[in-house]
Order: sequence, then structure tokens, then C-alpha cells
Amino acid sequence: MAAAASISLSLHLRLRPPLLPPPRGAPRHAAFLPLPAPPPVPQRLRAAPGRPPPPTWRPDVRARAGSTVGAPPGPGLARPGGAVETDRLPSDVRDRAMEAIDHFGGRVTIGDVASRAGLQLAQAERALQALAADTEGFLEVSEDGEVLYVFPKDYRAKLAGKSFRMRVEPLVDKAKEVGAYLIRVSFGTALIASIVLVYTTIIAILSSSSDEDSRGRRRRSYGSTIIIPTDMFWYLDADYYRRRRVEKENDGMNFIESVFSFVFGDGDPNDGLEEKRWKMIGQYISSNGGVVTAEELAPFLDVPPPSEESKDDESFILPVLLRFQGHPEVDEQGNILYRFPSLQRTASSKSGGSREYVGTKWSAMFGGVEKYLEEKLWKFSKASASEKAMVAGLGGLNLFGVIILGNLLKQMTVTPGGLISFAAQLYPLLQIYAGSFFAIPLFRWFLVRKTNNDIRKRNKAREQRAQELLSPDSSLRRKLLSARDMAQRKVITPEEIVYTTQKDLLEQDYEVKEWERRFKELESE
Repeated sequence: MAAAASISLSLHLRLRPPLLPPPRGAPRHAAFLPLPAPPPVPQRLRAAPGRPPPPTWRPDVRARAGSTVGAPPGPGLARPGGAVETDRLPSDVRDRAMEAIDHFGGRVTIGDVASRAGLQLAQAERALQALAADTEGFLEVSEDGEVLYVFPKDYRAKLAGKSFRMRVEPLVDKAKEVGAYLIRVSFGTALIASIVLVYTTIIAILSSSSDEDSRGRRRRSYGSTIIIPTDMFWYLDADYYRRRRVEKENDGMNFIESVFSFVFGDGDPNDGLEEKRWKMIGQYISSNGGVVTAEELAPFLDVPPPSEESKDDESFILPVLLRFQGHPEVDEQGNILYRFPSLQRTASSKSGGSREYVGTKWSAMFGGVEKYLEEKLWKFSKASASEKAMVAGLGGLNLFGVIILGNLLKQMTVTPGGLISFAAQLYPLLQIYAGSFFAIPLFRWFLVRKTNNDIRKRNKAREQRAQELLSPDSSLRRKLLSARDMAQRKVITPEEIVYTTQKDLLEQDYEVKEWERRFKELESE
């Protein structure tokens, strides 16, 4: 028993973690003060005497984005649970970041992506980190401490091979398009079905209320009428779509789709306006050296028309300062300018070329950037005038038939059966469909008018702000020239890189020492 206890104690003493020394600077005679808990440290098991030591490996100091420094080399990039970091990004942020990377040739700064894609700096940084981790990209650090992200040419293929979400997204988008098309077509088909059901039921009720001879005469007299609902399926003609493609002038819309367009419209024509706005603002700031005035950004924002009251109000620029982390500065003349340091450093001269704009006229600065943000007006419907008239006519025919059918159902004294019973059960839905067919477009017509009036006011205010910049007065001209004088645009060239995760740390240290040795030799000569 004593021997067993001795062995257990020996194993416990060998396997337990070593005691940590107390932190430096701790008071010796303050035992009553609680000491902070030491951070967890990795523990190692010591081999018993007589056993061979565990195999050792040389740590690899090469650190790619997303890899672990000091980990043994493996066949692939290890991930906890095999997660793909890019899948955690919103799709639009990922796509806009990748588009910016392609534009700059795969070597970018955070400011490059933020200005080109119109993203917040935090969003751009998160997107670059995720993309670099999943595509074996690496980092470069300049002598000024700027971090650049470099991606291989086939980074899109590598990302598509890892991301299941990117492979599924095209199928999901296609399914959404098919679903939206089916909804549009089904609403128009419901109009035709409603007309056929209503008038067929009316004929059945009238036929059942007379004697056999009268029913025969009515059948013959209504023979031509019965053809009318059947003729409403003329859109199923095999040559119909071919004729429509040749004759119609709207955006590829057939008659059945025009029914949905007449009632519900065709969606927001300014979809993606905010993305376009921030792209324009980011590219303008970057191309002008990262220093701009509030008057220069006013044509891209929602601002009031120029007046004496709004002349000194520059509060509209606050969202831009928050998005691109800018700050105001005051020049020697007392003008307030706005500097965006992150957008002043770039990895590519493609973003601005030789456009420094120091001491030049503002009108010469327009190149590749629109003068102001212009919103599109809403349309009541993209359907042609003849199609809208035909849809309104069919809707009126359906509404008239529903009213007549309701009166006939109220006058019936016997319990209906068959088709009449089926139509009576669906009559509340037929009423709702026929009434909303005109109530929704009427409400939408007033809404479109009000929306377009507001859009015209905003477009006019932006255009007036842009016109002021094209013909600036003396004070505004001095303010613009001061902004150009304070502009600084730094292009980080490969020669300025002092560290990269693409190479081993020891290899880079050797290159630095070799360069210093050669430099000293040149100085001694």
C-alpha cells in the first residue's frame, strides 16, 4: 500500500505543471492583496528517465495570412473545423472587395478597397483578411508601417474551390429569378382565369333558369360568347412571343407580365443607389489626394438647395467622416478642409495616375467621376400604352362580371351545385382580386407622383451644388486650391517593402544584413 502511494505521488510530481514565479514588481508584504491570475501557458509532459526524447521539428517561421506561426508544415491550410472565413462575409461586401482587388491588380491597401468599393474601412479590412486567409494571400509591410495585401492571380479559383456558399449562390439566384417570374406570370394568368370562371358561371346560371327550349336557344346565342373567354388564351400561341419580340418596345415584357407591372409596378429603379453613392465619394476623395472640401462632396449627398441659411452648414459630411475615418483641418486662411489619411496611401498608381490637382481649376478635375449623383424617376409601369389599356380593359371586364355574378347568386332560390357552387365558394376571393386590381394601382399612382417630386428636388439641389463648383467664386476657389495644396498621395512601391509574410523571417533578415554590408562597402570606397 505504501509502495502504491509512493508511485502515485511520484507520477503526480512529474506530470503536474511547473509552478509559475510571482510577477515582477509585486509587493512582498502584501499577501492580503489578490494577485491577478496568470495567463494559461502550454504545458509539456516530461519523459521518464531511460525513455527516448520526443521527435523534434524545426518551426517554420513563414506566416501566410490565416496560417499559424510555428506550426509544423502540412499539406494544406489548417482551419478550426474547416471553416471558410469568406463565407462569414455578406455577399455584397465580398463581391465588391474582390472587384476592387481585380481592379488594382491583386496588390491593395485597405484604403484602395474602401475607396473603390465604397466600403467602410472596417468592412474592407475584414474582407481582405478573410480573402487572404482563404486564398493563400500574404501581407507586405512598408518602411512607414503600412500593410498591403497581395493575392495570387488565381485567388478566385482557389476561393471557389473552398467555398461551398459561392458554388451554391448562382443556383439560389437563378431559383429566385424563376420564382419571381412565376409570380409575375401567375398574377396575370389569374386575371384570365377569373374572367373565364366568372362569365362561364354567369352563363350557367342564366341557362339553368329557363326551360329546355330557352336553354337551347341561349346555348346557340351564346355560342359566339363562349368563344370570347377561349380567345383570351391567345397568348399561348406558339408564334406570340416571336411577334412580341419584333413589335414591342419595352424591356422584354410579355402581356401576362404587363398585368403584374400594371398593378404592382416594376421595382425600385434606384436599387443599389447607396452602393453607387459611396463608390463615387470614395473614388473622388482618393483621386484628389485625400483632402477635400464639403462643397466638393455635396453633389453626391442629400443636401438642401444652396441658400444663405445652408451656406455654412456642413453637417451633411458627417456620414462620410465616419465611413472613411476622416477628420477636419483648418488651413492658414481659416478654411475647414477634410482629410482622409487611409485614402491617401495606395499600392497602385492606377487609382489616380499623375492627377495631383495642385493649383488647378476644379472643372479640370472631372475625369471618370460623375459630376453629381442623379436618381432615376419611378415609372408607373414599363408596359406600353396599348398593353396598359388592354390590361385595364380586361380588369374592368372582370370587375363588371364579378358584380353581375354577385347579383345572380343572391337571386338564386335553389341550392347551386357543380360549377355554380364552386364559383359561389370562391366569390369572396374574386371580389378581393377584382377590387384590388384597381385599388392598388390607384394608390401607387399617387405614391409615384410624390416620390418623383422628391427625387426631382434632390437632383436639382445636387446639380446646383455641382454648378457652383464649375463656376466658383473667389472664396470658394481659394478654398479648393488650398485643398489641392494640402493633398498628399503616397504610392507604396515594392522597393519600400521591408517585410513580407511570403518569405521566411530568417531569409529576410539575411537579405537585410547583406544589403547593409554592400552599402557599407560602397561608402568605404
